[in-house]
Amino acid sequence: MKKITAEKITLEKEQVLSLRKYAEEHKTKATIQIINSFLPFIGIWILMYFSLDVSYWLTFGLGIINAFFLVRIFIIQHDCGHQSFVKNRTAQKIIGYACSYFSTIPFNYWAKSHSVHHKLNGQLEMRDIGDVTTYTVAEFKEFSKGKRLGYRIYRSPIVMFLLGPIYYVFIHNRLAKIKLPAFKSAKKGVIVNNILLLAAFTILGFTLGWTKFLLVHLTILVMFSIIAIWFFYVQHQHEHGYKQWKKNWDYVTSALKGSTYYKIPRVFNWLTGNIGIHHVHHLNPLIPNYNLKKCIKENPWLNQFPTIIGFRDSLKLASNKLWDETQQRMISFREFYEMEKRGLIPVPVSNKSNH
Repeated sequence: MKKITAEKITLEKEQVLSLRKYAEEHKTKATIQIINSFLPFIGIWILMYFSLDVSYWLTFGLGIINAFFLVRIFIIQHDCGHQSFVKNRTAQKIIGYACSYFSTIPFNYWAKSHSVHHKLNGQLEMRDIGDVTTYTVAEFKEFSKGKRLGYRIYRSPIVMFLLGPIYYVFIHNRLAKIKLPAFKSAKKGVIVNNILLLAAFTILGFTLGWTKFLLVHLTILVMFSIIAIWFFYVQHQHEHGYKQWKKNWDYVTSALKGSTYYKIPRVFNWLTGNIGIHHVHHLNPLIPNYNLKKCIKENPWLNQFPTIIGFRDSLKLASNKLWDETQQRMISFREFYEMEKRGLIPVPVSNKSNH
């Protein structure tokens, strides 16, 4: 079967230039977002602490709400990493680092890895930095039984949406594993982040009592990790996404076709800093989250290209496991084995020369 290359999306110069005005900072909006993100988080955290005297289930319920406020705080950190939340470099760093000690995700190191994700999203040569590991149908066909099992376990719901997120926040972000030269200077920030977090946790643990402190804070962090990874998964693991080898890859197509528009209820859109408008964010990451809604409202042409998906439909994306280059879409393991049984999987073509 012949491979199909996704149709390239071409924008007019005027369309691209029209988005620049949304990349301007709005100090009042930025200040308000800091206030209405941090104050509720701290207030609910205190309420959770005292709710333990009533019932942990009450604490757990409050923890889910507070996890969304932590997502909102992380989006501020995320925007500072893109240098979009505010334009003053010193303010960016102060705000970004402050957010990182709440989210526990190291500011500078993570921002660098996320920048790689933005620059190369959907490029099959670069699936190991800032992305969910996704193999192609042709690659999976060549795997041994053991390697197939390992990938199936990795892509299972309990690992992908529970154990994986916990590992990512609690362990992965404590380590500076990327070997690229550009990350060498950022590794110190990971160590400093770990030391300061350990110091803060130790002080709070002894002051508030270790059991209560851990019950409150770990509940928030675990739920935060699950919510954050779920959103990232939905944003890039949709059926008709965009994944190409470097020779055929295109930035604009990757942004608009490789990222979804996740239309969720207004309250959740607010709590997650409009990150569901992900195709616009990838097209121009210099647009701060507080300008994304205005941008998409005033430029309806942006919705001609992406996969627009609601919460109920997003649940179906959990079955997407492999990228089928011949059909240019994600497929399930069941579909793969049916194709393999019928001899419909092509011999893989080496792309090493294009790396």
